[in-house]
This record gives sequence, C-alpha cells and structure tokens, in this order.
Amino acid sequence: MDLRVLKYFLAMAREENITKAAALLHLTQPTLSRQLMQLEEELGVKLFQRSRHRIVLTDDGMLLRRRAQELVDLADKTVQEFRKEPELRGVISIGSGDLEGMHLLAGWLASFQALHPQVTYQLYSGNADNTRERIEGGMLDLALLLEGKATGAERLRMLEKKRAAALDEIHFKERQLQRLDYLRHEIRKTQKGTGGK
Repeated sequence: MDLRVLKYFLAMAREENITKAAALLHLTQPTLSRQLMQLEEELGVKLFQRSRHRIVLTDDGMLLRRRAQELVDLADKTVQEFRKEPELRGVISIGSGDLEGMHLLAGWLASFQALHPQVTYQLYSGNADNTRERIEGGMLDLALLLEGKATGAERLRMLEKKRAAALDEIHFKERQLQRLDYLRHEIRKTQKGTGGK
C-alpha cells in the first residue's frame, strides 16, 4: 500500500464518483479503477458499494478512510518538518474539544501569528479520546483537554455539596440574626431597667 494509492482512495471517497475523482487526479477512469481494485485485493476487503452513478464506502471503507487520512496527513507533516527555512514557518496542529477557554486560545494564536506570520494553524475538534489518539499518533502538536470529566453521580454529589454549603451559610446567617435580635432585646431591657429609652 503506498501513499499515492491512499490519496487516490481518499479522492474517490470524497467525490463518490469515479469519473469526477479521475478528472480531479488527472488519471484515466480505468487506471483509477484498477488502482482501487488492487487496493481492495491487497487488503482483502470490499471498500466501496458501486452503483451506476455513485460509489458509497462500506464499513471497511470508512475505517480505511480515517486511517488513510491520518497517514497522508502524517506524511505531509513529516515533509514540512524537514524543510529548513530561515524564518519560522509551518503548520501547528492543535486539537481540542468545545471548551469554554477557546477564546483564550484564539487570543494566544493571534499574538503568535503577529510575531510569526508564516505560521499557520490546523485545528481539530473532537472528543477527548479521539484527540488523545491523534496526539499519540503524531497528528497533533498540542491538544487542549478537559480532564476529570464528572459522571452523573459525581455531578450529583458536587451539587449536593454545594447545596449543603449554601444551607450551612444560610443557617450561619440566621444564627447571627438571632444573636443580634437577642442582643437588641438585652440592650432594650437594660435601658428600661436604668431608665433610658
């Protein structure tokens, strides 16, 4: 399996039409068809369901699409890393979920971009497991992850603790008010006993 054939496969998966994919790749339709059939033979699975006007990925095809994209991206990233340039340039791949702190990241990237205009960014949004998998596979340079995600039971316990703390605060304030009322009563009693008003 070589990267060129994986790129052909990705184009075919994207276009869902062999004629369009062949034109995009500047190949003849029979050449592209032959390359993809050889890939299916090599892997021992059927990658596409073919109809007259459309080609749809099978489950195996969807798995290969994900892996092929990772391999192609990693190859491109590797080539870029070996290009020696006097000015800082390249692509920084950053993975993240939908975090509240994303506006901070945007500010940091804007500041860095002002210093190094030749640097571009490739952002990946996914869940924590996918993001971890990509960083371990070398597909991301850095990732923002929110660790320690609470389960439903843990959230319930946290809410119960907050509720208990709020009730404790209310009781504390009620006791202070009761003490103030008692002190006022005692002061009035003392003032009446001494003839003050």
